[in-house]
Amino acid sequence: MPSTPWERGYHFPDDSKRTNIRPVGAAEAFQVVIIDDSPLQGALVRRTLEQRFEDRVHVSVYNDPTVGVEVLGPWVGLLLVDWLMPKLDGHCVVERAVRQGVDPKRIIVSSSHSALELHEEFDCEGCLAVIEKGEQQQQAAFMMILDGLVRRHERANATPAPQ
Repeated sequence: MPSTPWERGYHFPDDSKRTNIRPVGAAEAFQVVIIDDSPLQGALVRRTLEQRFEDRVHVSVYNDPTVGVEVLGPWVGLLLVDWLMPKLDGHCVVERAVRQGVDPKRIIVSSSHSALELHEEFDCEGCLAVIEKGEQQQQAAFMMILDGLVRRHERANATPAPQ
C-alpha cells in the first residue's frame, strides 16, 4: 500500500517530491528545470511556459535546491536557477549542474537583484544569461531565448519526411 501522497499518484504543483526524472528520448519534449526557493515564482514560470509551449516543453520545478541538483544531468535543455536561496545558492547549483553534465550555455541565473549585480556575480560562470526577475524587457529576452532553444530542439529531433 503506497504510504506517501506522491506514491498514491497525487500530482504536486512542483516536482520537489519527485526525483525520478530521466533523460528524454529523441521525439520528446524540451526539458526545462527550475530551481527556485519561491513556490510562487516557480509556479508562475511553469504556468507561463506550459501555456506558451503546451506539450512542447516539460517543466520541472524544485523549491528545494538540494533536491533539484540531485536530478540534473546532460539531458537538461534549460536550467533556470535563482541566485539567492537559503539552503544552496545559485553559484553552488551552477557548479554542481556543470559537474553533472549540464551545458553551462543552457543555464540562466535569475534574481530580484539588479542585472548589473547578476553580471558582476556570474560573468565568469559561463552561463547563457542572467535575468532580473522584475524587469519586463529581460523577461521578454528570456522568452526569446527559450523560443530559440525549443525550435533548435525540435529541428534536431524532427523525423525526416518520407520520400
